[in-house]
Amino acid sequence: MIAFVLNEELSQLSLMVVYAAMAVFTLAFLVSVYHLSQVASSKANQVSAEPVMARGGGVSVLERDPDSSSKAPATDRSLLALDRISLALSILGTLILAAAVTMRGIAAARVPWANLYEYSITGALILMMIYLASVRTKEVRIMATFVVGFVLLVLGTAVSVFYVQVASLMPALQSYWLVIHVMVALLSTGFFSVAAALSGAYLLKTANWVENAKTPRTITFKKIMEVFPSKETLERLAYRFNISGFILWSFTLIAGAIWAERAWHRYWGWDTKEVWTFIIWALYAGYLHANATRGWTGKRAIWLGLVGFGAVVFNFTIVNMFFKGLHVYSGL
Repeated sequence: MIAFVLNEELSQLSLMVVYAAMAVFTLAFLVSVYHLSQVASSKANQVSAEPVMARGGGVSVLERDPDSSSKAPATDRSLLALDRISLALSILGTLILAAAVTMRGIAAARVPWANLYEYSITGALILMMIYLASVRTKEVRIMATFVVGFVLLVLGTAVSVFYVQVASLMPALQSYWLVIHVMVALLSTGFFSVAAALSGAYLLKTANWVENAKTPRTITFKKIMEVFPSKETLERLAYRFNISGFILWSFTLIAGAIWAERAWHRYWGWDTKEVWTFIIWALYAGYLHANATRGWTGKRAIWLGLVGFGAVVFNFTIVNMFFKGLHVYSGL
């Protein structure tokens, strides 16, 4: 039997690198928020700079700001620079986080997702990788504020609540199925997270207090939300990401049953985690079925998808922390 050496010193260094990644992601988040505000302001200025009809000497003429044509290119360059800075910071933060996850795996002498802390930092890394792989689609790229903000929330919770020292795997986890089953679960969670970000943007864009904005603050927020894609585009993209997540989650459910048979000699035992994994599958199956065959579109479909994502978050936090069962591996 191979004896694995645990390295807590390297684990602590990995934790410091996670903090460094959080600092970079914070900068990326702030730049993306500023970029959104500047885009909204630019659109508002474009509207106010439209040709207006004025009267001079009894003759109607069109008046423009003579400097508007020269200001527009400079504004466009500024917005493009902000967008590129935000993306560059997101890429840098992802690379730093990848280094932290790798260091944690080396410190533990195994794959770094055997407890809730490791699952969280690895999940945040995969979410950023899925997002960065999709940024060529401009409708997804504009979601940086939502995605990076959620990643910061996950990492902040991981380091402040979930952190545990490196430890050896329990016998049930010492299997190649840990790599297959959990990696696919991480991927599916990443797709569900991007879909949830798109769904959140949909709800903000279509909220009554935004559509009927009257106060200066709500009017400003409405201008920001106008930067995002149309509600139809947001719904379509959320549906596509949820489909990808559902396919991977289906494999997660099947792989988990196969692993359970290898470890405990039964495919299904109504364990808490098993039940919640099936509940998540059923919720997303209902979402896809209702959307495809029952014509559930708009807010009803968006809310159902978010209920599914809420079950995902509940499964990997509350169930792991407060429920007992064979699958509870929070390490806390």
